[in-house]
Amino acid sequence: MKVLQKEAALEFLDRLAAGMAQMFGPSCEVVIHDMNNKESSIVSIYHGEVTKRQVGDSLSILGVQKLDEFFEGRDFVNSQGKTKEGRLLKSSTFHLRGEEYHYAIGINYDYTHLELAKSVLAELTAVGAPIEEELHASAPTLDSIFEACLQRLGKPVALLNREDRLQMIALLSEQGAFQFAKSIPAIAEKLNVSRFTIYKYLKERS
Repeated sequence: MKVLQKEAALEFLDRLAAGMAQMFGPSCEVVIHDMNNKESSIVSIYHGEVTKRQVGDSLSILGVQKLDEFFEGRDFVNSQGKTKEGRLLKSSTFHLRGEEYHYAIGINYDYTHLELAKSVLAELTAVGAPIEEELHASAPTLDSIFEACLQRLGKPVALLNREDRLQMIALLSEQGAFQFAKSIPAIAEKLNVSRFTIYKYLKERS
């Protein structure tokens, strides 16, 4: 594999940087560092307004914490970075080495405005449970009506006397419990009485 000479390598990286900056627009800074000249490392930069840097500035690293690995030539992809002003960046760095050079191309995309848009979209697209579940959850069931009436009565089923059961039947009737299919046998089982007794209570109430 043919290794690029220093001039050719820099020319290639500069074309690549220019193309990427044009493709992704002014929010995308693309910078080329001469890793052998850390005091004045930036040899080419496009959309430097993202980080407010320019050609000739010293090496500064965004979104990278393991500096030793960076200087050794490890690539970092899609790391999180921040500007001094706190703007959010997606940062990637790729190294290109030759016998006479060590360049690094950095891509810093300012997604601060997209983070705001994401929050707005999250609010707009936030929904609750499906309508079917909401309807099912909000519609009273025979069990829920029975428990609510029993709670109003203030006694467990085992301690209900005849008058309590008559009152319970009245409460259940007011809440529409007897409109459910097969409500009579279900309520009779819950009250530990016969179906005949439920019919008798209903007759007495009427």
